[in-house]
Amino acid sequence: MGKFELYSIDLKNLTPGIHEFDYVLENKFFVDIDGDLVQKGKIKAHIRVKKSSLMSEINFHCEGVVMIPCDRCLDDMEQPIDTDNRLIVKFGEEYAEESDEILIIPEEEGKLNIAWFLYEFIALAIPIKHVHAPGNCNKAMSAKLSKHRARSIEDEDGLADWEDDEPQDDNRPIDPRWEALRNLVENDNN
Repeated sequence: MGKFELYSIDLKNLTPGIHEFDYVLENKFFVDIDGDLVQKGKIKAHIRVKKSSLMSEINFHCEGVVMIPCDRCLDDMEQPIDTDNRLIVKFGEEYAEESDEILIIPEEEGKLNIAWFLYEFIALAIPIKHVHAPGNCNKAMSAKLSKHRARSIEDEDGLADWEDDEPQDDNRPIDPRWEALRNLVENDNN
């Protein structure tokens, strides 16, 4: 039996109607799948298959926590996951992806292994920017970063913008292309 045989759904032999499957994805799953983004976590996945004579609609609900590196200090941090996704599976001659949600699988095979889909849906639920809550970053790394970065200025939302420590020379010549754009913006504001 392969590593991911547990995640194989025999769509061809399912009776028409609704079928439900539950999985708990833990560290071993993430290590075995060998994805780039997630190596640790604990996710509960609820799969609901609505089988009809023409197609199968598979709804995925994944909820739990994955461990990913913080963008600031690189220490592992918990990232909550709560995502719902859908996949439409039809039978055909050979495997094909018609779109992000529509998949064709060979009718003679009739099985779909959902392991990689589970991983992808979890990975896509992770925000682009993932950082610890304020004050929870690794203190030693934060201290090293602050020595080498520009000065921080916090806006109204408490989010930091950065500006150089060196004063700006307002008498510097401006590239004529930028000056033309500035004039366009000023004309629109008037």
